[in-house]
Amino acid sequence: MSANWLHGLHHHADQPDEFRAMPVFEGQKLVVVGGSSGMGRDTAADVVAAGGCAVIIGQDQHRVDDTVRELAKDGQAYGITADLADRMQVDRVCRQLAGEHADATLLVNAAGFFIPKPFLDYDGPFYDSYLELDRAIFFLTQTVARGIIDAGRGGSIVNIGSMWAHQAIAATPSSGYSVAKAGLHALTRNLAIELAPHNIRVNAVAPAVVATPLYERFVPRDKIDETLHSFDGFHPLGRVGTARDHTPWA
Repeated sequence: MSANWLHGLHHHADQPDEFRAMPVFEGQKLVVVGGSSGMGRDTAADVVAAGGCAVIIGQDQHRVDDTVRELAKDGQAYGITADLADRMQVDRVCRQLAGEHADATLLVNAAGFFIPKPFLDYDGPFYDSYLELDRAIFFLTQTVARGIIDAGRGGSIVNIGSMWAHQAIAATPSSGYSVAKAGLHALTRNLAIELAPHNIRVNAVAPAVVATPLYERFVPRDKIDETLHSFDGFHPLGRVGTARDHTPWA
């Protein structure tokens, strides 16, 4: 079980020796775009453990199914598999969210990919892959926000941005990724203003290097720990972040 440690733990009356998360998310449904790994998965686990339910959207069917199975040990979870670079699949997910999960009150946009590439090596399709993800997040967020507004209960949206939206790192050339994440930060600021009258909070976090499966796309698995530790010195804590470090913002 994942403990929502921000809100503390309490003893269950029937099992006094077992600690359980306080039910602070009871009656809440969370949609996590990119929820089958890393920060998205950990956030979903916290919400479900604390009395809520979660809708996991991910690209890999196996990871989505595995996440839903794990979450189901603590509560209710649903899975949606889609390639968010495919506009037809994004439209399908929007329809599914509107038809089956319009009662969602929480949204975390955690989907992303990061492949360092020098600016002069970009081609159109590689650049477009970043912007297609931004487009998908834009319309998935619109769908969830409409449901929250229609229900009239208010809600919360958290976007996972990036330090790379604000700062360039010579060791990791990532102009396309930075453009996409900067766009997500700009979207956050606009939605915070537009959705505030509907009692919807909109925030973003901007992590630096965090140990998640994001790096498996370009670093051999047996080299990931070594590679990530090479960035320890970039962080005031003297280490890279973990998914657990970033779950409290939901």
